[in-house]
Amino acid sequence: MRFSGWRIVREGLTGNRGWRPHWRTPDPKPEYDIVIIGGGGHGLATAFYLAKEHGLLNVAVLEKGYLGGGNVGRNTTIVRANYNLPGNSEFYSHSLKLWEGMEQELNFNTMMSQRGVLNLFHSDGQRDYAARRGNSMRLQGDDAELLDREQVRAMVPYLDFDTARFPIYGGLFHARGGTARHDAVAWGYARGADARGVDLIQNCEVTGIDIAGGRVQGVQTTRGAIRARKVGIVVAGRSSQVAALAGMRLPIESHVLQAFVTEGLKPCIDHVVTFGMGHFYISQSDKGGLVFGGDLDFYASYAARGNLPMAEHVMEAAMTLMPMIGKARVLRSWGGIMDMSPDGSPIIDRTGIEGLYLNCGWCYGGFKAVPGSGFSFAHLIATDRPHAPAARFRLDRFATGRGLMDEEGTGAQHNLH
Repeated sequence: MRFSGWRIVREGLTGNRGWRPHWRTPDPKPEYDIVIIGGGGHGLATAFYLAKEHGLLNVAVLEKGYLGGGNVGRNTTIVRANYNLPGNSEFYSHSLKLWEGMEQELNFNTMMSQRGVLNLFHSDGQRDYAARRGNSMRLQGDDAELLDREQVRAMVPYLDFDTARFPIYGGLFHARGGTARHDAVAWGYARGADARGVDLIQNCEVTGIDIAGGRVQGVQTTRGAIRARKVGIVVAGRSSQVAALAGMRLPIESHVLQAFVTEGLKPCIDHVVTFGMGHFYISQSDKGGLVFGGDLDFYASYAARGNLPMAEHVMEAAMTLMPMIGKARVLRSWGGIMDMSPDGSPIIDRTGIEGLYLNCGWCYGGFKAVPGSGFSFAHLIATDRPHAPAARFRLDRFATGRGLMDEEGTGAQHNLH
């Protein structure tokens, strides 16, 4: 089914009776060439690019719940490519280019809004780092503009510029960054993969991974055994649990990251704004709600909900930066289960088991990475060679110590990334 303005008008005038389901609900076949475990944004994008870029159609995506029911629907929808470290910089630059062509490629409105991302700084040292980061982004081919205090004030006059403790010195502006509708991204990739023949199988939990002679043979599920020549694990915060089914212990901790949304308000925030002296970031949704978040909850958990001390911490940062937010009513909060790696960077690699592939460790970068991750993981599974933008996302870097990618310089503490 293709979308157009004329189609929307016609369906509106005829009671919307002509729409069809966007993807099938097939039963699992006994055997596939490739099985993808995880029906979130990364898994659905992987299946789409396996079909589109590599012509691999005998593919199944297995999701224990419903498609898009995990982290892809539990985030603050931010898209950006303002990374500094080699490896991350190339990857997120590639991912942003895919974001920019996504709606045309999928023929689906993902509500991509390149409203710009403004990272504030509050000291001379932070200004120096912002300048280095901006130069790295520009050398990579992405946009970056270093703004002084008055330029920032003209852009976002509603901030508290004169707080004694954290005065705003300026900001680094990434105009091509912005937001997208998280659910629509999952739906668009699901629709595109299904249209190319991929089986999207919901309510199908993987309970075992069959291995013989060092090679993957298939998976055991709540809907029966499924044979497969290749299996990809891409399950975000559940990565350690699913990898354990294959006898693997991953260098991953799972932590909860909370987010919040207020009641709908008239348009007042035109960009994504981040606080340089506290982990706080905010934007305004198309429905008018202020969407914001902060730090991890700092303890390992599989609960998709947060705790009150961290909620208070986020609200304190919000009030410090933006006192006007105190007049808004918070409607709800939610938590995503973050797969935190020791160096804060992801893993896209083959495992020691032939035919078993791993995609995890996305920390805070999971949503913005969806198209790049799917493209790179599909390339790896199809060719057994790493895709160039993701070539440094090796699993063995944690065993050897070579090639560690610590973007924030906070060391091997999962909860600090």
